[in-house]
Amino acid sequence: MSTYLQSLAGGFLIGTSAVMLLLLNGRIAGISGIVGRLAQGVGLTTNLAFVLGLLLGPFTYLLLFGGWPAVQITAGWPLIIVAGLLVGCGSRMGSGCTSGHGVLGLARLSPRSIVAVATFLTAGIIAVAILRGLGL
Repeated sequence: MSTYLQSLAGGFLIGTSAVMLLLLNGRIAGISGIVGRLAQGVGLTTNLAFVLGLLLGPFTYLLLFGGWPAVQITAGWPLIIVAGLLVGCGSRMGSGCTSGHGVLGLARLSPRSIVAVATFLTAGIIAVAILRGLGL
């Protein structure tokens, strides 16, 4: 049951931070956009605080629950690196990532976000089917 409570708490924190950023700064909490603006030196204070919050999240988890969450990654590093690069390219091509489109875009009933999330999910399903078909 604790996994459900931890997931609920994490979802609550993501939603709360996304809503706060939108209400207080008028910005969508899309991680690819935040990191992109940070790399360009735009909005350093807010963007840096948001990214630091993301990086400190696992350490906060460690303090609250006394250990790291169980994570099992079965893919090799080459596949992980290729997947990361494809996700990064896709988020730039799609003008946003799953956090911006999926969390706030869907909540705002944005047509562009609805199409983007449907595309993310479809691409993910196809990728898993292909990789399983290849035995990877």
